[in-house]
Amino acid sequence: MKTPNQALKFHNRILRRRRKADVFLLNEADFRFAADCERMRVDRNRSVLSLLLIRLPKKRSAEKDIAFLARILEGRLRITDTPGLYDDDCVGVLLPDTPAEGAWKVAEDVSEVYPPGPDRPECQVLTYPDQHPPRKEEIGDDEGAAVGVRETRLADEETSDWFFSVATPLWKRAIDVTGATVGLMLTAPLILTAAAAIKATSKGPVFFLQEREGRGGKRFKILKLRTMRTDAEKKKADLRPLSQQDGPAFKLRRDPRTTRVGRFLRWTSMDELPQFWNVLRGEMSLVGPRPLPVDESQACLGWQRRRLSVAPGMTCTWQVSARGNVMFDDWVRMDLNYADKKSLLKDAKLIVMTLPSLLLNKGMR
Repeated sequence: MKTPNQALKFHNRILRRRRKADVFLLNEADFRFAADCERMRVDRNRSVLSLLLIRLPKKRSAEKDIAFLARILEGRLRITDTPGLYDDDCVGVLLPDTPAEGAWKVAEDVSEVYPPGPDRPECQVLTYPDQHPPRKEEIGDDEGAAVGVRETRLADEETSDWFFSVATPLWKRAIDVTGATVGLMLTAPLILTAAAAIKATSKGPVFFLQEREGRGGKRFKILKLRTMRTDAEKKKADLRPLSQQDGPAFKLRRDPRTTRVGRFLRWTSMDELPQFWNVLRGEMSLVGPRPLPVDESQACLGWQRRRLSVAPGMTCTWQVSARGNVMFDDWVRMDLNYADKKSLLKDAKLIVMTLPSLLLNKGMR
């Protein structure tokens, strides 16, 4: 992240650019940074930010077409609005203190400049914090007649969390695939031994699947060796007041739902080994913020959900240095620091530190 002085210089550069039509649009990197700045401002003052994405048809996305769209926006936007390139054929506009209705009005005004038909750009509006209610769909019978209505979750690409997320770098993905493949091969005997112990000592499945939120809020099923009784999820609400971790995360040093074998697996973190499979699937990374269950993740404050900007990981700064020994806000700050300054060297260091920390750290598991 840039320092406050760098952010001020960046803001002044934007204002200077507004006076020159040929550089009216920020490049993709500067637009992303401007979006992050606006997001942090909203987190502080609890206002609203709308993101207008204008995608030009493929045959109308040449440089001259982008320049024409820039001239339209220059005559329509306020001085506080920030336009920039989002990708090759898409222009984004940051509309601070503007609800979705206002953003759609801008979209309509821009679209009306183009003649009706296939040459008109497609517009999409995202809001931060997300204001869109779940989409409602009609349910039909075998003959197509409507018999009811159900709510469905918005697609990940239709949420602001996904907009603010960052794709996993190629170097990191290569390490993930290699590391997860080797990890599965080396730990397969341990996983099989643990699976046999679970099956012999308690009723229920060997593996436990739980829905969690990953990069950009995208949900996935995390894979773990089962360490608790099969009714554990039902009892979580009753135990919630006893949580020894502040904030939305739920942690107990001696969770009564844990089985005898499960206590050992959780203490050694062997229950996490099957997550090498999640890494291979691209849902997780070897290093990254630990993914929270959906209900806990959605209970996070806006600034805390910035941890979803990168792929979740099997290990992280909190895991190796402060597990169960820090306030939730500090836990999140560790995640944000990693997300802002991730590097090959930092990933390697955290991977090397993981095993000693699991053996020596007495924090909650």
